[in-house]
Amino acid sequence: MSEVRILATGFGFPEGPVAMPDGSVILTEIRNNRCSRVAPDGKVSLFSATGGGPNGLAVGPDGALYLCNNGGSRYVEGHSMGVAPHPDYKHGFVQRLDRTTGTLTTLYIECDGHKLSAPNDLVFDKAGGFYFTDLGKRYARHRDHGGLYYALPDGSKIVCLAYPILSPNGCGLSPDGKTLYVADTEGSRLLAFDVEGPGVIAKSKGHAPHSGRVIGGVPGPARFDSLAVLANGNIAVATLTTGMITEFAPSGKIVREVKMPDIYPTNICFGGPDMRTAYITLSDKGQLAAMTWPEPGLKLNFN
Repeated sequence: MSEVRILATGFGFPEGPVAMPDGSVILTEIRNNRCSRVAPDGKVSLFSATGGGPNGLAVGPDGALYLCNNGGSRYVEGHSMGVAPHPDYKHGFVQRLDRTTGTLTTLYIECDGHKLSAPNDLVFDKAGGFYFTDLGKRYARHRDHGGLYYALPDGSKIVCLAYPILSPNGCGLSPDGKTLYVADTEGSRLLAFDVEGPGVIAKSKGHAPHSGRVIGGVPGPARFDSLAVLANGNIAVATLTTGMITEFAPSGKIVREVKMPDIYPTNICFGGPDMRTAYITLSDKGQLAAMTWPEPGLKLNFN
């Protein structure tokens, strides 16, 4: 396994890295309420002052960036992770970011009359729509339910696919697009949903709240964050507390665990000419890291 290289530092809980064709990486800073661009030489610049709590980021069919914004969290000294909703929090939302100017357009703040709580991560399918997770906000004595949604990038349609889910976080599609993977944070479980068509997943059976089946997990004090799918179909899950990137086969078997120099590796994406450069956000220390992965990542639709 190759060495982990630190490309840039000084971020406020980085997440949502996207490897761009020019060799730069655009990522979100949840704590600093903004998106930043990391140039190939490591220089950091402001991409968009989004406000709220920018989290998952992806390139859409029009070349723009699409953002899951959790609405903002409250941070206290001694904790790198947010401890509660920000005092100004009202709801979460999904936004479109112009790739040239960074200009923001809000697309969705609710579904079926219910406000979005904390949109977290998204992935585009070949048809041009996107699946996204809503993690749900945590409060001192209770939490919002999480859910799984599908929406179109022009703001015309949003549907709820699975609700409730305890704490859905990262999401990604299998190479053939027939399986949607979702990482559940608090249970450190990897769920798989059968995709029957664009924005259509298999219905739940019996008394199950949704049709996601648990295909893998890790024991002990671990929590799952975001994920990326590899070209061979494996799923690399950023695992909190253990400080690992945990790679699963579609069967749920753990293929490898790669230790990171941080207890909160929160996300991973792939880039480079051979798609074997893994960019990993290290959020406790506020860093962007890179390393060569043994297998190439899956090239995402539209990116």
